[in-house]
Amino acid sequence: MDPGLTEEPYRTSDKNSFAYVSARDRWPVILTQAVDDVYKHRVDSEDSNHGPEGGKIIAKIAQLKFELQHNRLITPLEDDGGDDIRGYNEELDKLGNPKWFDAPWLFAECYLYRRLNTFFTNSETWKTHDVFHVRKAAAFRSSRAAVIELASKYRQIISSLENSGDPADTTDGAREEREKKLFTDMCEICLWGNATDLSLLTSLTYADIQQLQEHNAREEARKYILVNHADKVYDLLKKQRDEGKVGRIDIVLDNSGFELFVDFILGGYLLAAGFATEIIFHPKSLPWFVSDVLPGDFMSLINALRDPASYFDSPRDGRSADKVQETPLSDSQESDLKYLFSEWSELHTEGKFLLRPNRFWTTAASYWRLPSVAPQLFQDLKQSELVIFKGDLNYRKLTADAAWNPTTSFSKAIGELGRLGSGVRVLALRTCKADVVVGLDDEVDAELRSGDSEERKRKWAWTGKWAVIQFWDGKL
Repeated sequence: MDPGLTEEPYRTSDKNSFAYVSARDRWPVILTQAVDDVYKHRVDSEDSNHGPEGGKIIAKIAQLKFELQHNRLITPLEDDGGDDIRGYNEELDKLGNPKWFDAPWLFAECYLYRRLNTFFTNSETWKTHDVFHVRKAAAFRSSRAAVIELASKYRQIISSLENSGDPADTTDGAREEREKKLFTDMCEICLWGNATDLSLLTSLTYADIQQLQEHNAREEARKYILVNHADKVYDLLKKQRDEGKVGRIDIVLDNSGFELFVDFILGGYLLAAGFATEIIFHPKSLPWFVSDVLPGDFMSLINALRDPASYFDSPRDGRSADKVQETPLSDSQESDLKYLFSEWSELHTEGKFLLRPNRFWTTAASYWRLPSVAPQLFQDLKQSELVIFKGDLNYRKLTADAAWNPTTSFSKAIGELGRLGSGVRVLALRTCKADVVVGLDDEVDAELRSGDSEERKRKWAWTGKWAVIQFWDGKL
């Protein structure tokens, strides 16, 4: 347990929690999909060593799946030279070498992906293979309609901000109200981009993705934001701007593809609106939780926009979910997408869009341990005016994935980061896909649970239907 933590972490043994459902239902599917990916790449390769090594990797994945489904002991990670292996194995020893269905959920899930990665890093010809890349690329292509819609809106917004010297509003109050609404809209677009988390939606179809991302769905979803501190964040950033104290903003990334796309949308907007001088993006350093951003995904997304007609209108890997005939991009749509390529490439070249990976993000440690486990990263984040943590896993790590009473304050639940003077301003943009949730008003959780068929379970928090935008100012 994390030092100072008073609540027990969720465990895979708790049949009333999503931890148990994840271990029983989701993880075997993810491992099966990994086998399928390796098999396809093994068959397609002309390297004489690639095929045999791929066969060994498939056998190791199958063994891991067997151990999981038959509730075997979780074994120490094989050393692959990573400086995080020792930490995983020491943590495993402290936990008493538990079985798969009697372990802290956060540790077991992080261990699962780290062990899967060792199968590749300990090979000769598969070291850098991203076993989830094909699925991530297919999901982004399936986000075509939402990408086109937001590209047009983003271009209009940036153009409007660049020409704000002649505002349409006649009063400062009206102008500020419009700016605040725009800021809130941008936060909410970034929030709901998390709806297509591939580790959770293991049977996602093309139609599902389109429905989740369409404009009307986002408008309808506003009433499902249980806590919304966007106004507080706007007021802070506006005050900083008015006082000439604008600085960098950090985004601790979650999913690649469409969610990374909306992270770029938010980052570009914050720069254009004068709320930030640079955006620091924090990706993962190894394939993680199926769809999480790797440094290569960052450049892949930008490059996809270089020739959008070729990217979005080309055949899609033969996946049944992707066999949809699209109308070719119009000239204006192609122009909007190429505008994004030009805009974001320039920001990257100018050092205003920066990548800063760190192995801490793929350890099993909750962010309660950030100051002690990764002190240099902690000190670096203190230099930021705002650190935005995206998605469900980051929220679980912020709150130590513990069984907090939902009325517990956000500041208390995030431990060291939530104390006065921590030096880090925390903004969590999270669609709820796990049991842990804090900062709710009295009776909200009870009311939502009353709609669940099994009263001991918090199923309302598993679906991604509900969300929170929560803020804590650690610089006070």
